[in-house]
Amino acid sequence: MARNISLNFRVVEGRDLPAKDVSGNSDPYCIVKVDHEVVARTATVWRNLNPFWGEEYTLHLPLDFHHLAFYVLDEDTIGHDDIIGKISLSKETIAAASPRGIDSWLNLSHVDPDEEVQGEIHLDVKLLGEAQGPRLRCHIIEARDLAPRDVSGTSDPFARVFWGSQSLETVIIKKTRFPHWNEVLELHGEEGPLRVEVWDWDMVGKNDFLGMVEFPPDVLLQCPPSGWFRLLPFASAEDDAGGKLGALRLKVRLAEERILPSVYYQPLIELLVESVLSPAQDDAMTPLALLDEVSSGESRQDTATQLVKIFLGRGLAVPLLDYLNLREVSRTTDPNTLFRSNSLASKSMEQFMKLVGTPYLHEVLKPCVNRIFEEKKYIELDPCKIELTRTRRISFKGTLSEEHVRENSLGLLTGYLGEILEAITGSVDKCPPAMRAAFRQLHQRVEERFPETEHEEVKYVAISGFLFLRFFAPAILTPKLFDLRDHHADPQTGRSLLLLAKAVQSIGNLGQQLGRGKEQWMVPLHPFLLQSIIRVKAFLDKLVDIDAEGALEAQPRLLFPPSAVIKEGYLHLRKAEAGALVPRFAFKKRYFCLSSETFSYSKAPEWQVRTSIPVCRICAVERVDENAFQQPHMMQVITKTRDGQLDTMYIQCKNVNELNQWLSAIRKASVCNEGMLPSCHPGAFRGNRWTCCLQQDRTGL
Repeated sequence: MARNISLNFRVVEGRDLPAKDVSGNSDPYCIVKVDHEVVARTATVWRNLNPFWGEEYTLHLPLDFHHLAFYVLDEDTIGHDDIIGKISLSKETIAAASPRGIDSWLNLSHVDPDEEVQGEIHLDVKLLGEAQGPRLRCHIIEARDLAPRDVSGTSDPFARVFWGSQSLETVIIKKTRFPHWNEVLELHGEEGPLRVEVWDWDMVGKNDFLGMVEFPPDVLLQCPPSGWFRLLPFASAEDDAGGKLGALRLKVRLAEERILPSVYYQPLIELLVESVLSPAQDDAMTPLALLDEVSSGESRQDTATQLVKIFLGRGLAVPLLDYLNLREVSRTTDPNTLFRSNSLASKSMEQFMKLVGTPYLHEVLKPCVNRIFEEKKYIELDPCKIELTRTRRISFKGTLSEEHVRENSLGLLTGYLGEILEAITGSVDKCPPAMRAAFRQLHQRVEERFPETEHEEVKYVAISGFLFLRFFAPAILTPKLFDLRDHHADPQTGRSLLLLAKAVQSIGNLGQQLGRGKEQWMVPLHPFLLQSIIRVKAFLDKLVDIDAEGALEAQPRLLFPPSAVIKEGYLHLRKAEAGALVPRFAFKKRYFCLSSETFSYSKAPEWQVRTSIPVCRICAVERVDENAFQQPHMMQVITKTRDGQLDTMYIQCKNVNELNQWLSAIRKASVCNEGMLPSCHPGAFRGNRWTCCLQQDRTGL
C-alpha cells in the first residue's frame, strides 16, 4: 500500500493591497511555495488593489512536507518585483481544519529575509565526558537544498557551531546549495544547548543567514542527534500586520490517500462498468446509483472527475453519461429545474467537456478572445458605470456624450458577439464526435421524458445549458482559467468579457430570462440576442444529428488501451550524458504522453514512432536545480533499463505551473512502484563533477 498526500488550493482573490506604484496601484500576482520550493504562480492582475485570480491547483506532495506559503508580489517591468506580504500555513494547521479544509480571508504578514530559510543539514553529534570537563564533537557532514542568496542562483555556505561560550566554523564552500563539509568540530566547555547555524559568505557586506538548528542539553545527553535536520529561522513572533498589507481569500484542502496496486480496484471498476452496460431493473440498487446517492456536495466534483477518467480509459464515457443523465431526467418533474443543481450527472458532463472538448474550445474561441485582449476597447452599457474619461470619443459640442458611449459600446458588443456566435454555430464538424454523441443521447432522453408541445424548448435548453452556460460562457468570462490566455484581463477588458459572457448565457437560456432581470440596461441588446437564438437552435439540431454508435466506433483507439491519458503535451527533452557544455539546442522538443501504464514521447502527437517507457520502471521524478543547465523549470525522470542500469531524462517545462503538474502526475502514476530511489542528485554530472554538490563520484546518490 502506498500513501499519497494531495494538496488542493485555490487562490481566489485579494483585497485592500497596498499601492506599490507611483500611479497609486499595484500589479499583484501570487507565488506559492511548499517548504520554500515554488510550486505555482498566478497570473498578474494589472493596476488593481483588489485582484481576482480564481486559480486552482492540485499537487501530490511528499509525506514529510512541512508548510505552505503564499506570497503576494507587485510585478515591475524594470528592476526587481516588490514583495507585498505573505501567508504561511503549517501542515498541522491545514490538517486540523474541517474536512472541507480552509476557506477564509487571511491577513498578509511582513516578510523577514532571515525567516526565508530552507533546506536540511546532516549532523552527527556526540557528547563526551572527560576529566578536564565535557567535550562535544560535532561532525558536520553536508547540507542540501539551501536557499540561493547570490545572483548566480547559488550560495557560498559555511556552518558555525555554538556550545556554551565557544564557537567554531567550517570552511566556506563556494557556489553550491548542496555543500559537503565532512568536518569534525570539537568544543570544550560547560554544558548548554547546541546551536548550528548556516550562513552564506559575502565578500562585500554582511553574510546572509541560511538557517539554524538547536538542541537542548537534555537531548544531547539522552539521545545525541544524528541524521538530517530541517533548518529553521530564528525564533520570532509572526505578525499579520493587522490587515495593513491586505488579505487573501484562500481555499486549501489536504487529503491523505492510501493507494493499493491497480489490480485491487478492478472488482470495483467492473461493478461500476456493469451498472452502465447491464443496468438492473431496480436502478436504485446499482453501484453507480448508490455512489450517486452517497456522494456529497464537497466530494461530488472529485467523484465525477475520477468516474469520467475511468470510463474514458475504457471507451465508455458516453454510456456513463447516458446512464447518469437518464437517472437525472427520470427524477425531474419540473423541466425548468433540469440539470440546474450540481448533481453527479451535471458535474460529470462538465468534466467530460473539459477533458474531451478543450482543444475544440480553443479552436472556436481563441481568435476572438485574442482580438478582444489586443484591441482593449472600452465597452459599457450600464449608465451607473459609464466613465466618460475612459473613452476618446468626443461629441461635436466638445463634451463626452453618455449616449454616444452606449451606442458605441452596443456596436462593439454586437460585433464581438457576432464573431463568437459565427465561430460557435459554424463548428459542428470541429466538435469531438464523443461530445456530439453525448449530446445526441441527452437530446433523446429529454425528448422522451417531456414530449408535450409546451416543453418543445426543453431538449434544446438541456444541451445549451451545458454547452453555453457551463462551457463557452465561463471560458469567455475567465480565459486564463481555460488556458485561452496566459494572463488575466485588465479591468477594462475584464468588463467587456463579463458583458459578453452575460450575453452568451442569455443565448444559452434561449432567451427565457430576457426582460425578467434587474439589468434593464441590457435591453438594447435583446433584439440581437433573440435573432441569435434562432441560429443557435439550428446549430444544436445539426450538432445532435449524428449516429451515436457509429461516431464512437469511428473514433481512433487509444494508444495504450485501456489506460486513460493522465497528461500530455510538448516538453523539451535531453538525455543524460557526460559533458562540460550543454548548448540550448541540446534540448529537443517532444510530445509527451503519460498514462497509468506508459510514459512515452515522440516528435508530434500523430507520430506512430514513439519511445515508450513502462511506468513501473520509473525510479524517481524530481526537480533539477536551475544551476545545473542554467535553465529554469527543469525536472528529471530516472528509469531502470532492462539490464538494471539507471537512465536519466532531463525535461524542461515552460513555467513553474506546468512543471508541478507533470511532477504531480508522474509521482501519482508511479506511487506503487517498487525500488523507488530514496534520493537523487538535484543537479547534473558535468565537467567530471555534480553541479549540485561538486562531488566527483558519478554513481553516488
